[in-house]
Amino acid sequence: MSELATPRFLDERVAHWAATKPDHEAVSYLSRTWTWVQWHDRIRRVAGALSARGVGHGDVVAFLDKNHPACAEVTLGAASLGAATAIVNFRLAADEIDYVLNDSGAKVLFVGEDLLPAVNAIRDRLPGVSEVVEVKPEGDDEYEAMLAAAAPADRAPDAEPDDTAIVMYSSGTTGKPKGVALTHTNVIAHTVNAFDEWPFDEGDKNLVAMPLFHVGGTSYMQIGLHHGVPSYMTRDVDGAALATGILAGANRTFLVPAVLAKVLEAGPDAVKLFGALKTYAYGASPMPLPLLREALKAWPDTDFIQVYGLTEVCGVVTRLGPEDHRGGDEERIISAGTPIPGVEVRVVDPDTLQDVEPGKQGELWFRTAQLMKGYLNRPEDTAEAVTADGWFRTGDIGRIDADGYVFVEDRIKDMIITGGENVYSIEVERILAEHPAVVEVAVFGVPDEKWGEAVKAVVALEGDGVDEAELIAWARKHLAAYKCPKSVDIIDALPRNPTGKILKKDLRQPHWEGRDRATV
Repeated sequence: MSELATPRFLDERVAHWAATKPDHEAVSYLSRTWTWVQWHDRIRRVAGALSARGVGHGDVVAFLDKNHPACAEVTLGAASLGAATAIVNFRLAADEIDYVLNDSGAKVLFVGEDLLPAVNAIRDRLPGVSEVVEVKPEGDDEYEAMLAAAAPADRAPDAEPDDTAIVMYSSGTTGKPKGVALTHTNVIAHTVNAFDEWPFDEGDKNLVAMPLFHVGGTSYMQIGLHHGVPSYMTRDVDGAALATGILAGANRTFLVPAVLAKVLEAGPDAVKLFGALKTYAYGASPMPLPLLREALKAWPDTDFIQVYGLTEVCGVVTRLGPEDHRGGDEERIISAGTPIPGVEVRVVDPDTLQDVEPGKQGELWFRTAQLMKGYLNRPEDTAEAVTADGWFRTGDIGRIDADGYVFVEDRIKDMIITGGENVYSIEVERILAEHPAVVEVAVFGVPDEKWGEAVKAVVALEGDGVDEAELIAWARKHLAAYKCPKSVDIIDALPRNPTGKILKKDLRQPHWEGRDRATV
């Protein structure tokens, strides 16, 4: 596979495998399996169907469902027309879905049957969506009918590698999600660089379990497509689905640490089954060191790979390999590893914008071909995040040791990573502040042994009669469940500095005292 030229478009490798091993397994999902030639045909039919609906260069379509191969088919088919697919988080509340679909400018929406009622409820608020196509897990739906009626279409002549192919929404400091525009070039660079030292063997199969609205799902899916390795996609990230995938032969995967914790809790049979994994890559949140030690002991023959990255760089920018996991160096094992090929890193003083001395803390900056085209329709936000010479300002505080290992130690942005999901405190604060009894509020992450971090709120109220349960319920009406506080402290007044700024660090400090945020 290494002798193949690096592709320029996301659909190139699928076409190659369809031509060279047409009858080999490409993708499996629930009870269905497609060969490479079948899957290639489906992608071409998606392109034909979208083209017939007026989707072309620069347009956007959207996909809203739990994991489904149709999401990848739509992504590749639309991208071959020069169009992008906005992959929407299926956990969002109705108001959030409304915002994302309108902000992205989606013309066609593919939606899972379970989520169709939520879309119907806001249909009159989606003037730009010309058609809604229902997708069901087992097929026999509007999507399959669309494909059957479509004439296959080749890649559009005006499609370019720097066209936006994927849009993923990431919450921002304004409290409103931002669309991260990723091009063919970005995604392919990530695919080539992220697992360059991960050789696939005959008979290997990828387990794609992370949600496709997350780079840990969609970018990981690209690994199998690129290398011609069959992918087994689960609909959910639960024990039964993962076990079914492993029993079907999947032996390579990427999962967040919280999933690993559930497996270890499930007992000896689950632990034995997961021992079939040759490679376990993890990231999106720190692996608690006690959990990592337990996992290394439970699966002595599994190669563990930790990755650190961000949506804006398609996923991975640093990697800690198997040899470091079992090397006995506890200082190194809590690092994020070293930059992957094609990635440059700097540690910069966020105030002076000058590089700090070696070993000192600063903001982590990266430069790579994986870096997004920008935030969709937000040139000012893009200019704030990306320097004129192409360095991406992560908002993460870290350092680099003498051997080049990157340590991620805090975050400039008030972002909470819970179970691999990014939650920005200002977004939660905005919702809680709308409660009539809330006078002031601060939201931050606190240690959680299962999820890495949990969302916590501290509020001051006006009057009596409002308790923790009511405030959490209020948040759940307006936000996805994973963004809602797991606990709320009610105090008389929030601490402030002389200029009036809430001292969130003072509120956070007791919860983190004696604990390293990177290893909790």
